[in-house]
Amino acid sequence: MSEPQNTPIGPGEASEPGPSQSGAAEPSPQQQLVELQAKHAEVSDAYLRAKAEAENTRRRAEEEISKARKYAVEGFAESLLPVKDSLESAIAIERATPEQLLEGVHATLRQLAAALERNKVIEIKPTAGTRFDPHQHQAISVVPAAQEPNTVVAVLQKGYSISDRVLRPALVTVSAPAH
Repeated sequence: MSEPQNTPIGPGEASEPGPSQSGAAEPSPQQQLVELQAKHAEVSDAYLRAKAEAENTRRRAEEEISKARKYAVEGFAESLLPVKDSLESAIAIERATPEQLLEGVHATLRQLAAALERNKVIEIKPTAGTRFDPHQHQAISVVPAAQEPNTVVAVLQKGYSISDRVLRPALVTVSAPAH
């Protein structure tokens, strides 16, 4: 039997498959550098765009907040204009009778009440015997009364709230604690 012959490998020949034989050539350092620079430019551009978009969003939000503050009372003011018109009309009548004036005052009061209601301004007017609430009532005096202590005896002036926030507490007298 003969032994397998070993043939020497010549220059340029490889015993293992080389880059040309594996199918994909590894990029040169210059190619890698160009690719990385392109990727860096792409990421930098995306960053700058995102930063500009965030700045624009912030600026638009500030403008919206500014407009909201500036025109916050616009709806409320619009609902009060008919009340003003009614008062001016009443003043313009030269020889109005007391009955006409009273009727006009009542109509104007209804307009005002409707305007306040539309804008969620709610009266605080506790009835006698209601438990005193320091968050909604302001005690002007404490008087002896034949009712439970620390309850409202009388309302001297209505209070008002808007969206669960007290604009003005109701001024009340409160029953004194028993001694």
